[in-house]
Amino acid sequence: MRYSLENWRQLGQMHTLCGRSIFVVDSLRHDPSASNKPVLLLVHGYPTSTWDFNLIYDELCRDFRVLGPDLLGLGFSEKPYPHPYSIMEQADIVEATLAATDTGPCHVLAHDYGDTVAQEMLARDNARSAAAGNPGGSGRYLSVTLLNGGLFPETHLARPMQKLMAGPLGPLLARLASRRNLLKTFCSVFGAATQPSEDELEAVWQLVNHHQGMRCLPPLLGYMRERREHRRRWVAALTDTRSPLAVINGSADPVSGAHMVARFRELVGAQHFIHALPDIGHYPHMEAPAAVLNAWRHFIAGLQGRTD
Repeated sequence: MRYSLENWRQLGQMHTLCGRSIFVVDSLRHDPSASNKPVLLLVHGYPTSTWDFNLIYDELCRDFRVLGPDLLGLGFSEKPYPHPYSIMEQADIVEATLAATDTGPCHVLAHDYGDTVAQEMLARDNARSAAAGNPGGSGRYLSVTLLNGGLFPETHLARPMQKLMAGPLGPLLARLASRRNLLKTFCSVFGAATQPSEDELEAVWQLVNHHQGMRCLPPLLGYMRERREHRRRWVAALTDTRSPLAVINGSADPVSGAHMVARFRELVGAQHFIHALPDIGHYPHMEAPAAVLNAWRHFIAGLQGRTD
């Protein structure tokens, strides 16, 4: 099912987490049987929201309790300004979401900016296991699936508009940014044959502008600097984790496509589940939802009977 923004908003509710008003989608609200299902946590990308997963949401809910917050400064969540946005704070909010929803071990499906948040969550989980004297044991995350994202700063090829917005002219550019220019950049990371529809583009525009969110885009782009500063920690999060990892990647993505997967194989290892989607761009869950679902289900099915 394709969800409009209004229908998506009705799926979730606002929570106060880490002192902020955060929108959280939780399938338990409309499916009481979800309390008996394993939990799947969604961690979305920049510059949109959990709505990015709307085309696969119903299918995911068949077998999982699906939940996820709109990250601070994005989607329907609070958008403080000025504010020093950071990946560390976003990870705090995601962990607070799990605590507020009484969630134990869970699976993770992340994308883009959310990949970096997931890396920080894994780094913390690795540290908790080590502190507990169980560095080889299983952690909080039953599996982690990473859609296209900048797992390594050296392979993240930011768009020109992102580079400009991340610089000193960012606030001015955010004030002057037009619908046409922003959505042109958004479309540029999609596959040539899988461009977003007019309805999807309008939804993206509304999400970015909700609560005056355009002005938050430049400070949120601080994640590019953070990826460089914390590279060792966040690469080690992947190499040291005991959580099963999957990469489902649109190869035609100019930002984090096939070149990122090649680096993942080199640094993290080819033994992990890696599924390439030829001709698909940066948003595989929007461009090829059925293919993403099939690949993800294959990965999850392969975990059955796995022992540590």
